[in-house]
Amino acid sequence: MKRRQGTIGEFEQLVLLAILRLKEEAYGPNISEELERKAGRRVSRGALYSSLDRLQQKGLLQWQIEATSSDRGGHPRRRFEVTRTGIAALREYRKALTRLWAGLEEVLG
Repeated sequence: MKRRQGTIGEFEQLVLLAILRLKEEAYGPNISEELERKAGRRVSRGALYSSLDRLQQKGLLQWQIEATSSDRGGHPRRRFEVTRTGIAALREYRKALTRLWAGLEEVLG
């Protein structure tokens, strides 16, 4: 089955939602913690950054380098932000799920 351009997978959706929840604190380690805390998903650093790079390539998120800090040993960090395109993709995903869930309340509770 061919994926439509602009569609997002389940994990990508969770990552984007975590970034939106974190707002100005959307750094890699915080995203990982949010995924574990709110979605019950543990994710390796490699898997997370691979997904973040893929989402950036799709135009669904952007990042910027922030100033170095002493608590990171002088290393800069990337802060992630969901783009308008990413928000639109999340809205479309939510609409599709809502349509699919409709009428199944009795079966799924």
